[in-house]
Formats: sequence, C-alpha cells, structure tokens
Amino acid sequence: MAATLTQTSIIARKIIRFSIYAIIFIVVSRFTILLGIRIYRNFFPEPPPAPTLTFGKLPTLPFPDNPAGSGNLTYSLETPEGELPEFPEQAKIYKMPKTPPSIQSLEFAKQKASSLGFSQNGRELVETVFLFPNESSPSTLTMNVVSGIFSISYDLRANPSAIDEIPPAPDVATSQVRTFLARAELLNDDLSGPVVHDFIKIEEGKFVTAISLSESDLVKVNLFRKSFDNLPSVTLTPNEANVWFMIGGAKDRANQVIASEYHYYPASEQGYGTYPIKTAQKVWEELNSQKAHIVRIKDPSEGVVKIRNIYLAYYDAGQYVQYYQPVVVFEGDNDFVAYIPAVTEEYYGGEE
Repeated sequence: MAATLTQTSIIARKIIRFSIYAIIFIVVSRFTILLGIRIYRNFFPEPPPAPTLTFGKLPTLPFPDNPAGSGNLTYSLETPEGELPEFPEQAKIYKMPKTPPSIQSLEFAKQKASSLGFSQNGRELVETVFLFPNESSPSTLTMNVVSGIFSISYDLRANPSAIDEIPPAPDVATSQVRTFLARAELLNDDLSGPVVHDFIKIEEGKFVTAISLSESDLVKVNLFRKSFDNLPSVTLTPNEANVWFMIGGAKDRANQVIASEYHYYPASEQGYGTYPIKTAQKVWEELNSQKAHIVRIKDPSEGVVKIRNIYLAYYDAGQYVQYYQPVVVFEGDNDFVAYIPAVTEEYYGGEE
C-alpha cells in the first residue's frame, strides 16, 4: 500500500512538472510567434484593402488661375529631411450633402437671422439671397437662404465709436464668436479645428495687419474645420478660414461684429469612399511641370522657390463641392503655397 502511494505521489509530481513545462512552452511559443509576425509585418506590411471608388469619377477641384509669371518658376527641395515624404497608397473622399431648396428655406433663414441679432424683415437682393438689417446698429446680414452661407458688414462711418475701445483678447473674442454662432445653431461639430487670430487695424478705410493687440482696432478670429483622418484643412487663402469674424471692443453685443464671412458646407464623416493617391515623387514632378495651383506667392517674378514643407491636407473650397478631397500642399520661401489634387488623375472627370 505504501509503495502504491509513493508511486502515485511520484506520478502526480511528474504530471504537475510537465504541465508547468507545457504551459511555459505554450506561452513562450505564442510570444515568439507573435513577435515573429510583428517583425515580418514591419518589413512586409499587409497591403491595404483595394480602394472602394464609391463615387466613381470625381469632379475636378475648383482652383483659381495661377498668378502671372508663375510659369517661370523652378523649384528646389529644401525640406528638413532633405527628401520627399512618404504618402499612404489611398485616402478617404467624403461626401458633402447639398441642401435642397424648400418652401421653408426663407422661414428658417429668418429664424437664424433673428438668433444672430438681426431683424426678420429682410429684403431680397437676388434670387435666394436676402439682406437683414440690425435694428440696434448700422450692421447688415446678407444670407443665402438655401445654403445658409452669410456675411456681416458694419458701417463704421455711421458709428465710428464701435472701434474706440481696445478689442478683446483673442481667447475672449473666440468665445464671443462661438457663442454668437451657437445661438443660431451654426457652430457645427467639425468647426472645432485650429483657431487662428490676427490683429487688425483700419488705415485709410482698409483693414491692415497690426503687430499687437494694443495697436489694433479689431481681432480677427478664424475657425478652421477639424482634421479628417488626421489630415488638416486648408483653404483657398492660406491662414484664413472660410468662417471668420472681426471683433471690436464695444460693450454692446450689436456693435461687436464689424465684419464676417460664414462659408461652411458640411461633410459627412460616415459617407466616404477610398481612392488611390499619387506618390510624393509624382506630385513633385507635377510641381516642376507647372501643374500645381499656386494660391499664394509674394513675388512671382523670382526664379527659384525653395520648398520647405510637403504634406497631405483636405481642401475646404469655401464653395459648394460634391466631395471633400485631399490635396498635396507645398510650402516654401517667397511666401509660397501651392496645391495639387492628391487623387490619381484617372479618377477625375466626373460631373459637377
């Protein structure tokens, strides 16, 4: 009996020991396999799924003509890395739903005008565009009652005292703008990108840049669209958003907004397709073949532009387009900024 118990004890210990060995072997093997897969994928990444091409061929992006003389420019690559960046093989294209006109469009516009502090008694300037006065100040709101885009103008000749006080600090001005838009339910979720401030003064009836708050008459607040797919938003006028306000220091709310533009069109984050995009080498060749759309340059007669930065961004056109699309941005000396559509050429040519 004793021998049997001893033998049983030995067998039990062996089972426990080999079970521990087996568990250790399984854990080590799993770790080794996962590490091997990770190393392999580091050198041989899994290819992305094929582009969905959801919308078929895309309409071309709206760009202005290049400045006179820009065709004589040549470019040198002077990025911090000294080389072209690596771009992903594809990018998302987002649907921008169009607001259809309805019999309620004017009524909705009147409600928004009232929420922004203007009279509902607007008058039609042209079809779908109405002007709403402000009964408490020499300010007017011009709105497209279908799309909802608007601008505000203030007649400083009628009330020059509106800019007598130093304007608010940039963060205070930003808060005022956000509150102003929120009252009319116009502070959309994707207007949560970077906020850029400029100090503005008025000289000879024109808005010019001031160097500090104390020397300015107004603070300009630019509300940019948020990043989509980790890519920033760029506009036709670099550093100026499609939604901006100039705010003065008046205490009365009706006299605070001196000028503004609200050119916002929503983009559907759920409604998107994927499209192949050009390589950095390809867009560099297009830049040197004068195929870029130059949106800013200080002196187009200068011969060579040193390109300091190249990156992907989404182009916020400031007018209605069917799709929110990526562009390649080139930034360089001579205050140079240029865009090239990022999607490969064979997927352009759709209907506007």
